[in-house]
Amino acid sequence: MARGQQKIQSQAKAAEKASKLKKQQGHSATDQKKAAQKALVHVCAVCKAQMPDPKTYKQHFENKHPKNDLPEDLKSV
Repeated sequence: MARGQQKIQSQAKAAEKASKLKKQQGHSATDQKKAAQKALVHVCAVCKAQMPDPKTYKQHFENKHPKNDLPEDLKSV
């Protein structure tokens, strides 16, 4: 078994290899953030909050803005 400096070097080499492999797979944090941002397609007309689907948007609008009239595109949902 490796001890001391050799162990530290081995761990650093393994970590670098793992990070390169992970980067090749495309699972970086920035890729995940970009994908999540693309999924948020509906924007609240009142507070500019972003939602992924019309059902969530309707629930948000009913809960957060009960005094405002429901937008036309949400009445059918």
